[in-house]
Amino acid sequence: MAIQWFPGHMHLTKKAITERVKDIDVVIEMLDARLPGSSANPLLAELTAGRPTVKVLNKQDVADPERTAAWLAHYNAQPGTRALALDASVATPAKVLITACHELSPNRGGMAKPMRVLICGVPNVGKSTLINTLTARRIAKTGDEAGITKLEQRITLADDFYLWDTPGMLWPRISVVQSGYLLAASGAIGRNAYDDEEVALELLAVLKRHYPALLEARFRLKDVAAIHDDELLTEVGRQRGALLGKGRVNLQKAAEIVMHEFRSATLGRITLETPEEFAQWQAQAEREDAERLAKKEARSRSKKGQRDPDAGDAA
Repeated sequence: MAIQWFPGHMHLTKKAITERVKDIDVVIEMLDARLPGSSANPLLAELTAGRPTVKVLNKQDVADPERTAAWLAHYNAQPGTRALALDASVATPAKVLITACHELSPNRGGMAKPMRVLICGVPNVGKSTLINTLTARRIAKTGDEAGITKLEQRITLADDFYLWDTPGMLWPRISVVQSGYLLAASGAIGRNAYDDEEVALELLAVLKRHYPALLEARFRLKDVAAIHDDELLTEVGRQRGALLGKGRVNLQKAAEIVMHEFRSATLGRITLETPEEFAQWQAQAEREDAERLAKKEARSRSKKGQRDPDAGDAA
């Protein structure tokens, strides 16, 4: 089942961005380097269309470096876009953002025309940590939980550089099913919007395909390729002692262990998708949406014909 999460404060964030972007020179979109396609917000792209954009692949220190390079090439090939990879808590790399903004909007700067930048992204992607690093002050709340920031705030990084921080925002309907699971696994979606076991199973299936050696080493498993996807969570729970008695495995506890290991990067440096994979997921979602719309229109025509059986004769 597709995972969806768009609580009320995100509606307010959408309205705030719609108004704010009218006066913005550059948009900084924070992405999770472990899921750079799934964490890119299509609603944000729509709201900020036409504005130069810096794509920040945050948490690159816990992502797969080869895949990060592929994603940087993917985004840097897009017009009006600069892509950077960094760890938001490291001061020196973070400062390259200011340079990137000036490169994308070279006519802004100085007291007469200060640079105006909007920073946004999905929840729990590291915006607040980056802002605290850039300002060398703790002015934004941080935490390993979706939805910490609730209000827009303006931050002065220099006399001629203003940064507007917005709360983390998803989009009303996540049509790419795989993205919903990956966002939940990363901590970008509220806990009440998904089932831990279901998300852990999907996460393990991805890790089994792309990082079997990391799974085997971390959870002391042998030949994970031979373990059925549905049994992998059970084996992890058994190895970690998540037992209920009489040999039964506490799958809820096992799921929490799997997601904690991924989020804390104790599993290793992992990126859950490639540009090619994400493009395939998107194409599949678009086909399914088109089929759904066609069926809806067919039903509508059928109902209209039933209500007005003489419509054809009248024509």
